[in-house]
Amino acid sequence: MKERRQYSEELKSEAVRMVTREDLSYSEAGQKLGIPKGTIGSWMAHYREEGSTSISGAPTLAEILAENIQLRKELAEVKMEREILKKATAYFAKETLPGMRS
Repeated sequence: MKERRQYSEELKSEAVRMVTREDLSYSEAGQKLGIPKGTIGSWMAHYREEGSTSISGAPTLAEILAENIQLRKELAEVKMEREILKKATAYFAKETLPGMRS
């Protein structure tokens, strides 16, 4: 009969963090930590059921959603700034290159 391995709370937290924050699959996180993907899957299911930091140090679902909203806002702002810089670069390039003035 196969003996059940015991994992530390720190290892569980790291696995949940890798899946939730680093966007790794269960398989990828399992390979990096030397843990079966099914074990990580059960930790993630427990984490989602609890909806809290039942695994110490892991972010709550609410924290992840709030971070996602904030990151989407920042991404939209950066995209807008990039478009402005593209247009400014094109404008100034036209002004400084000889023979390119309209």
